[in-house]
Amino acid sequence: MFKKVLIANRGEIALRVIRTCKEMGISTVAVYSKADKESLHVRFADEAVCIGPASSAESYLSITKIMAAVEITNADAVHPGYGFLSENADFAEVCEEYGVKFIGPSASMIRSMGDKITAKETMIKAKVPVVPGSDGAVKNVKEGIKSANEIGYPVILKATAGGGGKGMRIVYSDEEFEDQLSKAQVEAAASFGNDMMYMEKYIEEPRHIEIQIIGDQHGQVVHLSERDCSIQRRHQKLVEESPSPFMDDKLREKMGKAAIKAGKSINYEGAGTVEFLVDKNRNFYFMEMNTRIQVEHPVTEEVINRDLIKEQIKVAAGEKLSGQNYYPVMHSIECRINAEDPYHNFRPSPGHITSFHSAKGHGVRVDTHVYAGYTVPPYYDSMIAKLICKAETREECIKKMSRALDEFIIEGIKTTIPFHQQLMKDERFKSGNVTTKFMDDFELK
Repeated sequence: MFKKVLIANRGEIALRVIRTCKEMGISTVAVYSKADKESLHVRFADEAVCIGPASSAESYLSITKIMAAVEITNADAVHPGYGFLSENADFAEVCEEYGVKFIGPSASMIRSMGDKITAKETMIKAKVPVVPGSDGAVKNVKEGIKSANEIGYPVILKATAGGGGKGMRIVYSDEEFEDQLSKAQVEAAASFGNDMMYMEKYIEEPRHIEIQIIGDQHGQVVHLSERDCSIQRRHQKLVEESPSPFMDDKLREKMGKAAIKAGKSINYEGAGTVEFLVDKNRNFYFMEMNTRIQVEHPVTEEVINRDLIKEQIKVAAGEKLSGQNYYPVMHSIECRINAEDPYHNFRPSPGHITSFHSAKGHGVRVDTHVYAGYTVPPYYDSMIAKLICKAETREECIKKMSRALDEFIIEGIKTTIPFHQQLMKDERFKSGNVTTKFMDDFELK
């Protein structure tokens, strides 16, 4: 087992990893930018190293500075969390070269799933259902239009190096193809430094359902069932739950087997998530694989009673999995609490938190790094907390979440709590009748 783990991240996920490491008897190192000096992950780690100014490019995205922190603290493993360098194959490779264990998949595994075109080709070979799409990247407008007609409109253009909804455009006809391709390429180049695009059939009325998997160093891959992430805004998830209200045992079994196939096709090691689009007829299609722990991993933890960070660390240290798949025995919902104003198009709302009262009670969990007196910096992702509730049934879980939201008080900044309060009372949500288009006609009152 590792002696000292450096957490190459910030905020609630850094704090989350620190807690598990401490319970396992592993020393921890926090890295932080000057903007994060007062963050709780800095306070609770055994050691903390400042790695630069507020800018992510000069701190949390700097492989050189993070590896310097590894060297001066003698850490023997690095946990990348999610976001930042968590899916950066070069970072995993540098760790390997320096003899430091990257707690996650190898560089080659990340590369095979990081590029969406390569990932899709890998899935086709593994006989995992994929969305019909272009044969490789879209080379130009003429070829793109030809391919779109073969696939059938509507189609969706996606950045090959993309994520988080950046560089995506839906195209409904030949006439708008050139304009939408140009806009997608500009956004992709700005976000990822790469304007290469590919194209897929646009699935209407889809649900976004993902399967959590874990693979060990001995060729075993198991699944830990599903999460429904259909409540989204601009391709960013707002609410996640497990089990999905849309799933049945037959579909769960089929999707679980497909996710395991996906993992085994690249000899996957660590925690990962295979994401699928599921249409109204319960046909499912591989969308992408996230080769890291997810923001929404607590939902799975609550319904199967396993610590996924602990599982990550154990398989990274060479331990074998039991070979057992896990299925939900409870119902869990997670609401992402963001420093955003939901009444003004969810615009960011950084600033000083004057009052903070965390929701509590049986079956209520809050993962956060903020507190009364903390100043939310404007430089990073706006998520400041995750509120997770569990109960025996979905109906009970919604009621518990509604109650917990009512007593979750954050003052001094705007948050998305009012949005979630209304969502829990929405009849469509309560019935489970949701798709990724749910937010298109949701009105905050």
